[in-house]
Amino acid sequence: MSKCWKKYLLWFAQEHIEFRIAEIESLLSLFKIDMRYDEKPLNQEPFWLVEFTSETDAQLLASRSVSLRNCIELWGRANSLEHLHSTLKAKRDLFVPHFHSQKSFKIEVETFGKHFSQNEKVSKLETFDYLPLQGKVKLKNPDVCLQYIEYYGNKHLNPPELPYEIFFGKLIASGLRQLIQKLSLKTRKFIGNTTMDPQLSLLMANQAQIQSGDIILDPFVGSGSLLVAAAEFGAYVFGSDIDYLMLHGKTKPSRIKQKKRAEDENVYANMKQYHLESQYLDVLISDFTTIFWKPSMQFDAIITDPPYGIREATERVGTEKSNYVVSEEHLATHVPAKIEYGIPIIYRDLLVFASKHLKVSGKLVCWFPVFREDYNEECLPTHPCLKLIANCEQPLSKVTSRRLLTFEKTRPPSIEELNIEYSTIQDFRDKYFTIREESRKEKRLKNASLKKENWEKYMTNKNAVEVHK
Repeated sequence: MSKCWKKYLLWFAQEHIEFRIAEIESLLSLFKIDMRYDEKPLNQEPFWLVEFTSETDAQLLASRSVSLRNCIELWGRANSLEHLHSTLKAKRDLFVPHFHSQKSFKIEVETFGKHFSQNEKVSKLETFDYLPLQGKVKLKNPDVCLQYIEYYGNKHLNPPELPYEIFFGKLIASGLRQLIQKLSLKTRKFIGNTTMDPQLSLLMANQAQIQSGDIILDPFVGSGSLLVAAAEFGAYVFGSDIDYLMLHGKTKPSRIKQKKRAEDENVYANMKQYHLESQYLDVLISDFTTIFWKPSMQFDAIITDPPYGIREATERVGTEKSNYVVSEEHLATHVPAKIEYGIPIIYRDLLVFASKHLKVSGKLVCWFPVFREDYNEECLPTHPCLKLIANCEQPLSKVTSRRLLTFEKTRPPSIEELNIEYSTIQDFRDKYFTIREESRKEKRLKNASLKKENWEKYMTNKNAVEVHK
C-alpha cells in the first residue's frame, strides 16, 4: 500500500540558521520519521516546504525542535493574494471537516521582511470571509488556529512592494522555543564566564539524539549548562572538570553587579532550580587525562565544549620537574601542580575516550575552534571508530569561528586505535595570541603615526599663524 503524503510548511526562527538541517535530520533519525522535501531548503529563507505521511510525525518533530517555530498543514501557496483566494475557494469543501459550531478558531497574520500595522492585518483577515467558519473566535488557545504568512525576502531595509510568497494553512504544532526562555542565563542560579547559551545547549542535546533514560557525560562540565539541557530531555547526567573553584562556586561572579557568589551556587543548584534533581548523577573534580572509568563503562552520548585556552585555561595535572615525588607527610595537603594541556592533545584524548566509552551508535557532540581562513575538513580531529555526521559553523569574529562536530561511534576500537596521534590539528590558542599581539602592535604603530601626523599639522599651523602675525 502506497503512503499518502501531505504538504506542510516548517517555519523557523532566524537564529543559528546554520544548525537547522543538522538538528532536523538528527530528530528525524531519532524518531524514525519519514519526511521528504517538496523543495530543496535554503538557509537564508525562514521556511521549508516538506511532506509527511502522518500529522503525528509532524507534531513529534516539532515537540523536540528548538529551531522550529511552527509546523503548518499547507492549504494554499501563491505569489499574490488574489491567486491564494482562488486556490482556497476551489478547495472550500475540503476545509469543512475542520470547522463546526463547537470549535473555536482564530487566524494569525504574520509577515517576514516587512512590518504590518494592526489595521493592515485586520484588512487581510477580512478577505477570508468565504471560509466555512462556524465557531466562536478565541484569541487564546483556540481549537483551530489558521496561519496567513507573507514573505518579502531578506532585504528588510528595502522590501519589495508585493510579497514573493504567500502561505495559508492550519497550525499543527509549535516548536520547543519556550524552553529557551525557561533556561535563560539571566535567571539561572549558577553561571560562569563561558556558560553555554541555552539554545545552543539544546541544539547539542538534539544532535546527540538524547532520549529519556540515557546516561550522558560532559568531561569539561564548567557550570553544567549542557547537563541542564540533556536532563530536560530525560537523560541522567554526569560531569567532570579539573577546575575545583568553578565546581564549588568559588570563582569570581560572572554577573556585573554581583560582588560575591551565594554559598549554594553550583551545578546541583541549577538542576534543582529546574526541578531536575532526579536526573543528576554527580560532577567530579578530575583531570581528563587520568581516566578513572572502568573499561566496561558505556555512555549513550558525550556532549562537551572543551576549553580553548582563551577565556578558560587548558590545563592538566603534571609537572615539568623530573623524578618529582611528594613526601608522605605532605601528601594530605598536597595540591597537584598543573601544566599546559594543548588543544591537539585535548581532542586526541576526547576522541580516544569516546571510541572507548561510547556505546556503538552513540554520539559525541563537541565544539572545535578554527581560524576561518585556514579551515578545511582535513584540520578536524578524526578517529577510525567515529564517523563525522554533522559539522556546523558558529562565527565568533571576522577571523575565528567554532564548529559543532557530531560524531557517531561505528565500532569498538582496537588496541592500536587507543594510542593514535594527530599531526594536522593546529593549536588554536598559539595562533590566537600571536595574531592578537600583531594586531595590538599594528594599532600602537598606527596610533603613534597618527599622533606624529597631528603634531606636524599643529606645528605647521602654529608657524603659519606666527608668520601671519
